[in-house]
Parts: sequence; structure tokens; C-alpha cells
Amino acid sequence: MISRTKDGQYLSTSAKRLEWDYCFDYMAPLRRNLTNPRIERLLKVMEAFRLLDREMPASLTSCFLYVASHDDCHKQALEEDLVMKTSSTSRNTDWLSKYHRLKKPGLNLITKEADPANRRRQVLKLSPKGEQLVKLIEELLYD
Repeated sequence: MISRTKDGQYLSTSAKRLEWDYCFDYMAPLRRNLTNPRIERLLKVMEAFRLLDREMPASLTSCFLYVASHDDCHKQALEEDLVMKTSSTSRNTDWLSKYHRLKKPGLNLITKEADPANRRRQVLKLSPKGEQLVKLIEELLYD
């Protein structure tokens, strides 16, 4: 294939490729110097969450970390402590549990059960998959 350059000359594809490569030979290398290893560990944790769902919002991550740090807690406590609306926590805890909205599969990281002492309250606990994720997070942060 033949293409035309800005100065009106014609180049074959292979010549064009050489010209393109020549331009990038003189660019500075990408900077990747690690300046804060502790923050990099946190980045790895965030990437572990993104492996579960590439579009996971921060509020969902916060809800999971709350349940992970307050296992066997009430959903209302999560709402109050994270200052979230009931509708938001319901949506997030559904996503984290076995079934998401509209019968779509959830992440299965927590379980939601009715509190035996007060059936109007929900108790949130880590599922086995959620416990595995907590172990991975601890390894990434503290090992």
C-alpha cells in the first residue's frame, strides 16, 4: 500500500513504518519510578476489586470493606456509619451478595439474612468468597 506524506511524497507501508518508528526512537522512556510502595500496595488492592468487576464504584468497595471490618453487622449500621441512603446501601449490598438487581448474578462476597431478633433488620456477613478476598487484601497490604 502507498500513502502520501505531508510534504507530498509517496511512501510504501514499510517506509511509512520506518518513519513512524524513527519518530518514537527519540522520545523519552515512560516514567515508572516507584515513589511510594505503601500506596502501590493500595493500588494492587483496588486492582483486585477491578478483577471482580471492571466498573465497580467506590461506594461498593466501601460497603464491602465495611462488612469485612464489621462482619455480622446490621445493614442500618452500615448506612449510618458510611452516611449512605437506604436505597444506595440496598443496591450495593445486593450487588455484593448472590443476586444483583433484576435477578442478575451478584459478586457473592457477602450474605444478607434477616435478623432473628428483629425480622425488619438485615444482617450482613462475609461469604466464603468474601473471606478469600479479605485474605488477599491482607496479603497485598501487609506481607
